Amino acid sequence: MVFTHSQRLERWLGKEQVDTISQAMKDWYGPPIGIAGIPGNVWAVKGGDFQGRIQCGEFVHVLDFIASRWKRIWRNHTRRMRCQANTGFASLSDLIAEATAGKRQECFFFKTGATGVAGVTNSLWGVGSVPPAGANASNAPSGDAPTKATLGALYFENPSGTDTLHFVTGSTLASVAGNTLLLYDRIFQVNKTMNSTAPEEVTGVPTRYQSTTPGAPDFAGGNFLFVEVGGTALAATAHNWTECRYIDELGNPSILPSLTGVASAIVRRLDHAVAGQWFAPLADGDFGIKALTQMQCSAAVATGVINFVIGHPLCFMPHPVANLVFLLDGINTAFNLVRIFPNAALGFLEISKPSTTATTYTGSITLVSG
Repeated sequence: MVFTHSQRLERWLGKEQVDTISQAMKDWYGPPIGIAGIPGNVWAVKGGDFQGRIQCGEFVHVLDFIASRWKRIWRNHTRRMRCQANTGFASLSDLIAEATAGKRQECFFFKTGATGVAGVTNSLWGVGSVPPAGANASNAPSGDAPTKATLGALYFENPSGTDTLHFVTGSTLASVAGNTLLLYDRIFQVNKTMNSTAPEEVTGVPTRYQSTTPGAPDFAGGNFLFVEVGGTALAATAHNWTECRYIDELGNPSILPSLTGVASAIVRRLDHAVAGQWFAPLADGDFGIKALTQMQCSAAVATGVINFVIGHPLCFMPHPVANLVFLLDGINTAFNLVRIFPNAALGFLEISKPSTTATTYTGSITLVSG
């Protein structure tokens, strides 16, 4: 186990950005999550630590790197690591051949987030304009299993035949410094009846990441649940999410620990009262949620929209500098050719916003199948 050189990481991203990701992972129960755009192999792990080798940050910050040394450093870095291709490609040469043979696609996005609360996570699913804003989830018991065709999801073409699709590179820009996006696959969503304290059954199930076999590409381990305020703010009523039930990553029934909500929670934020909490804690020993089976609220909240959402994390995308394109390398970093499943509903969370300011994100990601 190799722990990342903390001073190099802070020099590269800035202390505030590193602290945000570290706090976001403090109580995380799932597998490590790669951090895009850091040369080397850096992962955020549960407990808030970082593992893997960092090959930057000795002398320069990311701003200096992008401004003056990008082409030369990455040319040398790629030459050293040219044999490190992941599932789907035999080598870097194979990847290039597939990309130039018409199996490359660009996925563009332009999202203007909502006003937030400092230290709280916002969802970008319900905001526009590219892709268009997603609608509130369907009511219980069925809910929805979103796909790439669902309004709000980043659009891409599924791979053909036996090919698999992978993230290769990308670039993204944020109008406010210090924001961190989490790219995730939105695998299930269901609308909760707010003005009720009765248990509400959920029968709908996700269609991706449903294997109960550890190590399988679609293993349910690492799937996370969050409670999202939709397009209508909540009434000023204190409440907890209690007696919510789910199926864990191994297929066993379990009960979610009580989750404290927020009276008068504003639109697009997560209804999690604990600062920095972007996922609902699971029962002791569980490290993934395969399906949700019951929702219940401790109080009748007269107005508001709440979506229970299950997602699967793909990577953190830090933005240490405002209005500067941040380059994401998906080959030579921890975010190493991560697989994008057919019909994945790709969305973004703003993890622990550094300020209340609404932030605009512009960017693209490049996917290649092989």
